[in-house]
Amino acid sequence: MSGKLVTVFGGSGFLGRHIVRALAREGHLIRVAVRRPNDAYFLQPSGGVGQIQFVQANVKFPESVAKAVEGAEVVINLTGILTPTGKQSFDAVHHKGAAAIAQAAQEAGAETLIHMSAIGADAHSDSKYAASKGLGEEAVRAAFPSAVILRPSVVFGPEDEFFNRFAALARIAPVMPLIGGGATRFQPVYVGDVARAVLAAMKPVAAGQTFELGGPEVMSLKDVYALVLKETQRKRPMVSIPFGLASFEAFFLGMLPKPLLTMDQVKLLKHDNVVGEGARTLADLGVDELETAEMIVPTYLYRFRPAGQFDTAAA
Repeated sequence: MSGKLVTVFGGSGFLGRHIVRALAREGHLIRVAVRRPNDAYFLQPSGGVGQIQFVQANVKFPESVAKAVEGAEVVINLTGILTPTGKQSFDAVHHKGAAAIAQAAQEAGAETLIHMSAIGADAHSDSKYAASKGLGEEAVRAAFPSAVILRPSVVFGPEDEFFNRFAALARIAPVMPLIGGGATRFQPVYVGDVARAVLAAMKPVAAGQTFELGGPEVMSLKDVYALVLKETQRKRPMVSIPFGLASFEAFFLGMLPKPLLTMDQVKLLKHDNVVGEGARTLADLGVDELETAEMIVPTYLYRFRPAGQFDTAAA
């Protein structure tokens, strides 16, 4: 292989699999570091023989992290969770986990560290998710000052937890809840464009900088629902729900194994999730001609239609 040795933490996840494929196309040798390597073997056909390797690593165990980055020229941290489960807390993954990876990358002599954060990351946020992301950024900067931090808005694609989740909700719910009136704004960015951003962030000119990644369009929660209902060919009334009532409902939903809504997510919905004014963006990374949700979402939401891909109304 003519490329670099790249260790990717969280390479088997939604975002990770697209980044691994992009790295493989560029000729890099990839080491996928995950808690359960067996679950990542589906990535092997993404590269040539021996191009993609797998190693067991858990951010809670520094020894495994150090072994995973040994000899790597580039380290990419994609580890993240949307909802805490068991010992997988926001602080353990987003803050302490990020710190462990950055420290290990520094000690291993890696040339580049790319850390995936999120728009809205703020160590002082009242949202545990956003606060842990903010603390993680601070820890990364302290351990590896030249790290590149990427902050995407909601990322969409075939395996996403955004449009797919709302489509699943539309299939079973009698109404679509517009939390806070549905005015919260998002700037959905296609997973393939985020993968392109990661490749661009490997260049020396990006070192030490933070980039906010947003797609070409800004959509309110109401706009998102409208697109989901259109593509799933379902008719559901949209009902406005005040933040207070949404928090009350989320308290009980949060007790479920896989809650559709948590109290922390309600807090996040009180703030827009769009690229900030003056922020460095995808354009600064040289990533242009971005995909829109209207172009990509229909290619995978068809399965939520009443008759799936065989729905004659779609013809």
